Amino acid sequence: MAAAGSSKTASLLICLTMIFFVQQLQSQFVVVAAAAAAASPSDDKSSKELHGKKLSFTLYQQETINKTGYMVVDGVAGAGVSQTTTPFGTVYVFRDELTVRAERSSRVAGVVEGSSVTTSFDGLRSLSLGKITLDHRGRRGSLSVLGGTHNTQPSDCPVVGGTGDFAYAIGYVRTSPVNLRGSSITFKVEFHLYWPPYAHYAPASKH
Repeated sequence: MAAAGSSKTASLLICLTMIFFVQQLQSQFVVVAAAAAAASPSDDKSSKELHGKKLSFTLYQQETINKTGYMVVDGVAGAGVSQTTTPFGTVYVFRDELTVRAERSSRVAGVVEGSSVTTSFDGLRSLSLGKITLDHRGRRGSLSVLGGTHNTQPSDCPVVGGTGDFAYAIGYVRTSPVNLRGSSITFKVEFHLYWPPYAHYAPASKH
């Protein structure tokens, strides 16, 4: 009888131990599930967290020939000077305002300053560098760009540096002509910016 009682007691202890062990596992599972839910936010929260890691917006570059942009070195060959072409080797410098809409009377959101050198004999392509200083949508700072541009087609210039709220940004700036008639010309400027750790999502330029 004593042996049987001891066996029952041992079995009861084993059962209680198993129940306690299962309860502990369940508690740990709840904790892990809660942590996973916190680490895997909803799509809305993900979008909010991604905000500030990538940014796209559009401004308009307003240029006036012989007022905000000047040809300082004459080219030597190829196409002549026209509304859309300059001779090979021409050096052009500019400091233009960036507005929020295509109308020149719209709010100024920044300034783009830089230079370009005509690098094709048809007079349409240039190597351009620029510094874009922005105060837009609560963000202040500058972006530096360097790349090839086309006078009459959309062109992508890689972002090679930034300051202020644009520090560590990469991506590209796409410029497209809006108005090339007369001495006052307008370009659409689209910004596509990315910050670490999302920088590797930046798409490759198509132009």
